[in-house]
Amino acid sequence: MSDSVERVRAALLAAGHDDTITMFPDGTRTAQDAANAVGCAVAQIAKSIVLRAGEQVVLVIASGANRVDVAKVAARLGRPVKPADGRWVRDVTGFAIGGVAPVGHASPRCIFIDAELMALDPVWAAAGSPRHVFRTSAAELVRMTGGEVADVKEGA
Repeated sequence: MSDSVERVRAALLAAGHDDTITMFPDGTRTAQDAANAVGCAVAQIAKSIVLRAGEQVVLVIASGANRVDVAKVAARLGRPVKPADGRWVRDVTGFAIGGVAPVGHASPRCIFIDAELMALDPVWAAAGSPRHVFRTSAAELVRMTGGEVADVKEGA
């Protein structure tokens, strides 16, 4: 088991969440891959999108069916944000793209949770690698991360 997956497992357990991590050999790198592996709707995949506000990490946990509107996130944060490159993501979160979990990060971050996730149960999120996910609920993601529920979806 990778250190990243073990870090997520430790964070889940420390937050009082069951260890629901599952490994899928064919991979869960994209929301569609994860939905196919798990056998759920792509909307139920809680994908982690890392944005950058200067040196501040901004994590958006979005429904796998939605694209994140960077302008909406910037407005909520009150400062400009931009997409982060893969090296920076790994350096500041401790996770590679495709395995960025909502918990167990290497550094503090600001978190927004897609309001559309709140109507879905269960949801599945990356667990530290492009082959591991964990089952949870949107309410648990809010509780464990302290994230702010917000409209972050592209479009109306």
